[in-house]
Amino acid sequence: MLAALLGLLGGTALQLQQAALWSQAVYIGFVLLAGGFYALVQSKFIASRFTASRLGSGLLPGLGISLALGVLAFGVNGLRSDHFLSGALAPGLEGRDITVVGVVTAMPQRHDAGVRFRLDVASATLQGAPVRVPSTIDLSWYAGVLTGAEGANELQRQPVALHPGERWQITVRLKAPHGNSNPHGFDYELWAWEQGVQATGYVRAGPKDAPPQRLASTWQHPVEQARQWVRERIEARVTDHNQAGLIAALVVGDQNAIERTDWDVFRATGVAHLMSISGLHITMFAWAAALVIGWLWRRSSRLCAWRPAPMAALVGGVMLAGAYALFSGW
Repeated sequence: MLAALLGLLGGTALQLQQAALWSQAVYIGFVLLAGGFYALVQSKFIASRFTASRLGSGLLPGLGISLALGVLAFGVNGLRSDHFLSGALAPGLEGRDITVVGVVTAMPQRHDAGVRFRLDVASATLQGAPVRVPSTIDLSWYAGVLTGAEGANELQRQPVALHPGERWQITVRLKAPHGNSNPHGFDYELWAWEQGVQATGYVRAGPKDAPPQRLASTWQHPVEQARQWVRERIEARVTDHNQAGLIAALVVGDQNAIERTDWDVFRATGVAHLMSISGLHITMFAWAAALVIGWLWRRSSRLCAWRPAPMAALVGGVMLAGAYALFSGW
């Protein structure tokens, strides 16, 4: 197991050092080579020559497995990177007015300037001709006034309520994700890569642009729909806006609901980490859920005869903690 883990880690680390990707055929060759080498290591031909010595029966097969899985990790990571890069936004499409049809996939995030949301693109057209854009994009729909290309100010159409699972047709301007090259700082491009986002942009909602159209409401992304429903219920029932934002952040993981002034207070007092759902919150929730489940389980002799209460508390606590992590956006 140690040899296998070292091989996977080494192969992955080596591939990440590549300044440029090779072709898919090369990485497929590495995957096939790894499979053949692993079969060779495990074959009776190799085993029969080293079973008599401790070195051959332990060290050499372990090195062979490590090398085979290292080659496999190198090939698989190269294929993954090449496949992801093939869906990147074409440079010629940056800054163009593109009409896209897609589904809102996550709970929209409101901010002072408008709203941000994620869209899974089903189709895209440029001046009536179909074009290929990344399948997942992050968009901003700004409120108020937007400065046009000629320097004139245009009054934007105000953002409307967006919900996960809705299918929209909108005109957007896209660009590839770019981040600041600050050592040890937040790497926005890496974060976008992890999220599967290959383009960002904004909604064109000026007076000369085609108005965004809500085409349908679908059943897709039910967890995100439930998260937004709970957030809206919190905002409707809690009259204090600051308290509503804090509750929403702790219940559904919407940290943007917390006011900036409150974040300043939390950072100054050293409790900002408590406002973001983390392992601490998940562990506390699992512990509390296990206590409740164990107490209820012990009330039934039939259940205790079927499974011990500590086991039921353990399984139930883990399952409910997983559900809480899912509901809070992972």
